[in-house]
Amino acid sequence: MNASADPVAPDTVDEFDHHGDVSVDALKLQAELTGELGAVATRDVAEYALWLGDDALILSQQLGWWISRAPELEEDVALGNIALDLIGHARSLLRYAGTADGRTEDELAYWRTEPEFRCAWLFQQPNGDFAHTIARQLVASVYLFELYSRLRASADPTLAAIAEKSVKEVDYHRDHAIQWVLRLAGGTEESRRRMLVAIADIWPYVDELFVDEPVIDRLEGIAVRPSTLRPAFDDVIAGVFAEAELAVPTGFVSSGGGRRGQHFSTLGYLLAEMQVLARQHPGASW
Repeated sequence: MNASADPVAPDTVDEFDHHGDVSVDALKLQAELTGELGAVATRDVAEYALWLGDDALILSQQLGWWISRAPELEEDVALGNIALDLIGHARSLLRYAGTADGRTEDELAYWRTEPEFRCAWLFQQPNGDFAHTIARQLVASVYLFELYSRLRASADPTLAAIAEKSVKEVDYHRDHAIQWVLRLAGGTEESRRRMLVAIADIWPYVDELFVDEPVIDRLEGIAVRPSTLRPAFDDVIAGVFAEAELAVPTGFVSSGGGRRGQHFSTLGYLLAEMQVLARQHPGASW
């Protein structure tokens, strides 16, 4: 950092501006994120961390596909950076989950089979066209922002620290998705048509995000109860859709099952691509 730069006044820094000053104690946060404190997750906490870690990992893998394929050069960079943020979240969460049984983050990412993953179906939806990716990003980022905002108050110090860092990055992801929804819905006839189709295709997978699985009952004060996030999520979506002149789709709702290892048809293909190098060259380093 340039020592001659003028300091930013604390009262001018947005709480969620991840480019600005971070108020969290950096040393404490770093220790908790890297596992230096020696925290070991219980089986239930590990299961919950897998939920969140797998969501982030699979969404990151999906977004990485857009690098060199996005409609604008700036979007190549933006989606790549969002994917990198999500990889960071996934690493922290999978590393913590692995403390329950001695597995590393890499072992959890590359050596589990499809039924062992715990990601929700929303994150498994194919990229489709750019409008479909943005519709998925809107739902994912609004949900994750509400989740991490609440998880900062977790009684588990490691989950709270991960949430404290992640929420600042997800706030940018949310703004990015909202701006693109408004741009596509308010653009040409074709861009609006594609946005309408994308919203309709993605919406059946929203409800699963807010289902309270049995493990949540055993993590009172540690995990965030998903159903309690729905009102805030709906409020944000309602505001975006009102400005974009979109309507919330009704009708078919997916059965889901990702939290229980029952997955959408696309996940196996995605994992095959993601895991192939580690499985063909186990233990390789470079």
